[in-house]
Amino acid sequence: MSFFKKIFSKEKKETLDKGLEKSKQSFFSKLSKAVAGKSKVDDDVLDNLEEILVSSDVGVNTTLKIIERIEERVARDKYLGTEELNSILREEIAGLLSETNIGDETDFTIPENKKPYVLMVVGVNGVGKTTTIGKLASQFKKKGLKVVLGAADTFRAAAIDQLQVWADRVDVPIVRQEMGSDPASVAFDTLQSGVNQGADVIIIDTAGRLHNKVNLMNELTKIKRVMQKVVGDAPHDVLLVLDGSTGQNAFEQAKQFTKATEVTSLAVTKLDGTAKGGVVIGISDQFQIPVKYIGVGEGIDDLQVFNKFEFVDSFFK
Repeated sequence: MSFFKKIFSKEKKETLDKGLEKSKQSFFSKLSKAVAGKSKVDDDVLDNLEEILVSSDVGVNTTLKIIERIEERVARDKYLGTEELNSILREEIAGLLSETNIGDETDFTIPENKKPYVLMVVGVNGVGKTTTIGKLASQFKKKGLKVVLGAADTFRAAAIDQLQVWADRVDVPIVRQEMGSDPASVAFDTLQSGVNQGADVIIIDTAGRLHNKVNLMNELTKIKRVMQKVVGDAPHDVLLVLDGSTGQNAFEQAKQFTKATEVTSLAVTKLDGTAKGGVVIGISDQFQIPVKYIGVGEGIDDLQVFNKFEFVDSFFK
């Protein structure tokens, strides 16, 4: 199909292929059992396929959309062989994701008319939030952009120290205060420092406590309001980091955070260590929020810009 163009470099594509290997093996192992002894796509095959997609964490609503599309093709083409199911799935999932502009980026970029570009990062502890910030800082710096980090997750000393480690590793400045400091104060100081240094990108880490959504909402709202005293339209992006290996729990976290604050983009991490890569397809479709980045390895360069066509190509390769 014309959907599938070679977009990534060979090295990036190989990393993506390797990162999705567990998800792909699990999916196709189940699929081969579902079509064993069958020559055409019938109701039994479709029922089995529905079960496979749901168990691969694609999500119920997205699964039903995909099944409906395949049923339409079966009705139209009358006879669809099971050997065609792989390519049909690939086309229909790409087509589903193509109905929005989700996952169209090919590189780490920021708008040219926003300087500094302020990125606020949210997410619960343990999803790879701080690591994602460090890897983003590295990618932006490689583009020749000046980056400043802000340690506004003051709830845990470990979060501040971890971000410091990344700032040292990438060699970018960081603004931090003591544990227990007002997160909004840290964000304010970070933006002032970034503006004074002529920063291109400012990345603000925030605490991710979901046990009290009201407190979380109030805290994030306050951080935004205080940042706007320095940069009038900040933040330009609110990035929610989700752990792809948690499957349906990632859906739940996305629901909770989108209720607590206006999330404008998503990063899905830890896809290399799980068979739950289908969660990216479901989250992309269900939330209509761009999945901007995916984590497909532990290396500093293993955070990739999400492109739906490359993702589907690697998943069904």
